[in-house]
Amino acid sequence: MAVLIFFFLSALCLAGVLGMILSRNPAYSALWLVPSFASLGGLFGLLDAPFIGVVQVIIYAGAVMVLFLFVLMMIPLRPEAPRRGRRVFLSLSVLLAAGLAVLIFLSLSASFGAGPAAAPEGFGGPKEIGRLLFRDFLYPFEITSLVIMAALVGAIVLAKKRDRS
Repeated sequence: MAVLIFFFLSALCLAGVLGMILSRNPAYSALWLVPSFASLGGLFGLLDAPFIGVVQVIIYAGAVMVLFLFVLMMIPLRPEAPRRGRRVFLSLSVLLAAGLAVLIFLSLSASFGAGPAAAPEGFGGPKEIGRLLFRDFLYPFEITSLVIMAALVGAIVLAKKRDRS
């Protein structure tokens, strides 16, 4: 049963990503990421990491998508100009997709013989994540918060309308 759920969630994730890539409207592209993020949360749940799965759904599928949509609504979008060199990009993308398919096939064929790896005790729980964030990775965590704060200040400055008087 878990294998069927895995394949369903994987197909849902891939369909969301393909919808995002193939959509011409940026707002629709952002909305196509919601099923991808939600299915990734389900995949984390299958890996016995329910906390990370719930955080994935709440943070990414909820908050980050709302921010993406706000940013897209603030940017004045112009009609698309006709694209040149589309065949080159198409051939490069087909070549990249074929390479990724070969890599996925090789990794799946190598892992079919091995049984499922046992997760360590407390894997994916809030206690373990808190220990990692605030003990082992404290400086990167704090630097990331400063970068996010700088991005927030920059977004507010850019969004603020200037008086022309």
